[in-house]
Amino acid sequence: MFRSFVTAGTGGTRTANEATSSVPIVMTQDADPVGNGFVTSLARPGGNITGLSTLSPELSGKRLELLKEIVPKLSRVAVLGTSTTPANAQSLRETELAAGPLAVKVQYLDVRGPKDSETAFRTASKERADAVLLLGGPVLASHRAQFADLAVKNRLPTMYWRSDIVEAGGLMSYAVNFSDLDRRAAYYVDKILKGSKPGDLPVEQPKKFELVINLKAAKQVGLAIPPQVLARADRVIK
Repeated sequence: MFRSFVTAGTGGTRTANEATSSVPIVMTQDADPVGNGFVTSLARPGGNITGLSTLSPELSGKRLELLKEIVPKLSRVAVLGTSTTPANAQSLRETELAAGPLAVKVQYLDVRGPKDSETAFRTASKERADAVLLLGGPVLASHRAQFADLAVKNRLPTMYWRSDIVEAGGLMSYAVNFSDLDRRAAYYVDKILKGSKPGDLPVEQPKKFELVINLKAAKQVGLAIPPQVLARADRVIK
């Protein structure tokens, strides 16, 4: 008999949640546990699910600031997201708040499938966007390799929300350190096995982040990364 489940991502957590309401579930990478209906609140989950969330909408503003640093003349950015993703609206608001002081105009483009991806980049190029920023979510994650290819094809500097997209050929990401979340999951499993109830263990939000830059991708879009940005990178892919 299972003592607990450990899940990665919204899909895995939902599958486990549908299978049981009594076995403890430790999630490691859910973007919006409250919005997805897994917990009542981050402070008091209230059911059989707890763990780690990637919820950090303030990162969207930081990503825009980094784009401004590598594209000094940045005045218009295409922001790609999925309106049906619970965390999308909050991430978009954070991006728009950061855009004001930077004198950057935000153009939001909704992406719900692979065809929307091509349309979004075509629109961004047609509307003379200087760069692209992806908000993240399951739909965008399922087509991440396509986004890296489209960014190069359209010669648009693009900021991603996951480092694995940069490893696959994308330009840059400022993202949650997923390895740290996985390590922290062991803490929850230990607490539960020692008798703690999942509903009493607050959901943790991410504490560690990493900046990853791909110099080959930068060359492909005709961009020189400023030395001060490279110096702050946790990883540089050559």
